[in-house]
Amino acid sequence: MTLAVISVIAGLALLVWSADRFVEGAAMTARHFGMPALLIGMVVVGFGTSAPELVVSALAALQGNPGIALGNAYGSNIANIGVILGLTALLSPVTVRSQVLRSELPLLLAVTALSGWLLRDGSLTTAEGVLMLLVFALLLGWSIWRGRSGGDALGDEMGEELASHPLPLRQALFWLVAGLLLLVGSSRLLVWGAVEIASGLGVSDLVIGLTIIAIGTSLPELASAIIAARKGEHDLALGNVIGSNLFNTLGVVGLAAAIAPIAAGPEVLSRDFFVMGGLTLALFLMGFGLRRPGRINRLEGGGLLLAYGAYLTVLLRSAF
Repeated sequence: MTLAVISVIAGLALLVWSADRFVEGAAMTARHFGMPALLIGMVVVGFGTSAPELVVSALAALQGNPGIALGNAYGSNIANIGVILGLTALLSPVTVRSQVLRSELPLLLAVTALSGWLLRDGSLTTAEGVLMLLVFALLLGWSIWRGRSGGDALGDEMGEELASHPLPLRQALFWLVAGLLLLVGSSRLLVWGAVEIASGLGVSDLVIGLTIIAIGTSLPELASAIIAARKGEHDLALGNVIGSNLFNTLGVVGLAAAIAPIAAGPEVLSRDFFVMGGLTLALFLMGFGLRRPGRINRLEGGGLLLAYGAYLTVLLRSAF
């Protein structure tokens, strides 16, 4: 058990560090090849920050632990909204100026509803996993089309961020490749340790995925959001969360199910999906701004954090 705990801690630390290097290398490489800043913010950074979830879940599915894959994706989505946006809004209220993000919020709500509908029978088949990947491919194509237009607050903030951390092309390519290789290595270490801890404590791999792994793989988004909020780059902070949740719901779960069918107990729908869906709806109502500009104030941020704390308490009580 001691070795497993050390493995998880080391795996998480290396995972967070390598994910940051990978996203930075990918973003700067894209910039060198002339990709618009808005497209980099929407696709490379927005989806790239979910690279840890993707690699961890794919490895878990390949090794016969689909519960870790599903728990990682859903748990990360819950943590992204409850912890990351909650804490970010407490530090600095999040104002939504980007029209691109306003259009992505209903998409995130629809994608979340789709995932719940597919999971209604307590399982995700290989065919359903492939369907989710196809929907994700369509969403990616739409993001690329929208991102090429430019002229959006998200693109302006992304352009300023790229200009403040320039990297030569050779160095950007190095971190792109090295970051990806380290992501795979640290993910293998993390999954092995998590499975050993689950066995030792007598809890399901789903619970481990929803807690330790989900929170750990969300750390890159947390760091990015806090830094962006302190700089006043609210759209960038929100864009990271929306992009990550879209990627987790379709890409991460879809790939895991395509590799191996996922069986989910009734508690996944009644507890985990219910909380994820509720937080996604709350994010839509706050961020879209039906009768006012989209904004998440400090009170709402505190409410998101309290909701996550309540969920985590219920989850741990049910596990032990």
